[in-house]
Amino acid sequence: MSGHNRWTKIKHKKEAQGAAKGKLFTKLIKELTVAARMGGGDPAGNARLRAAIDAGKEANMPQDNITRAIKKGTGELEGVSYEEATYEGYGPGGVAMMVECLTDNKNRTAGDVRTCFAKGGGHLAAEGAVAWNFERSGVVEVKPGPSEDLVTEAAIDGGAEDVLNHGADGFEVRTHPNDLHAVVDALEKRKLKIGARRITFLPKEAVKVSDPDKARHLLKLIGELEDLDDVQHVHANYEIEDALLDQLA
Repeated sequence: MSGHNRWTKIKHKKEAQGAAKGKLFTKLIKELTVAARMGGGDPAGNARLRAAIDAGKEANMPQDNITRAIKKGTGELEGVSYEEATYEGYGPGGVAMMVECLTDNKNRTAGDVRTCFAKGGGHLAAEGAVAWNFERSGVVEVKPGPSEDLVTEAAIDGGAEDVLNHGADGFEVRTHPNDLHAVVDALEKRKLKIGARRITFLPKEAVKVSDPDKARHLLKLIGELEDLDDVQHVHANYEIEDALLDQLA
């Protein structure tokens, strides 16, 4: 799914600028708070929290912000109580989508997500209608430079499940969520340069979107969903050729 990865990188470049970065920080703070509330404030024993801390550092979030968010989660500081909510739906071209949210008002969030789908040419689906097409997975990005053999050997040492070579964009190592940090440690021991690492939903099967209009509407819908304050992540099983993505970008 090279097209999917390329679009993610394009979005990350935009997130690094101005207001987009502020919105990214807000989402990361929510994730840190909930992760600490659910699994405790020690990242050594809380895989989700450690992944959230890594994401914060990757986004250059100040350490004070990370520490405060964790303390709000553990109750050491007063903060808003967020609940998790996941919505399933279909976008243009029949693309399956999962929308992960953290919210203090599920009615508001459900309404916002439903409206966004309707305006974007998609629709919400019943619970379970889409989730079967995704599996929870840990993902680690390795920056370009090393050989595929070196990355693969290090990934195997850490217990990884797969390594994808993205050429000039480096490598993507996939693993069981519980093994994410063992894999990161194994890669770092080989002095490999690590990029983002996260626990995510990966699609089991991809839907190819080759029609420019459908691709444009799909990416616009994903972007508008991600802009909602309560939405943390949008996962979709589309595949778009890099040439078309470059044209749309």
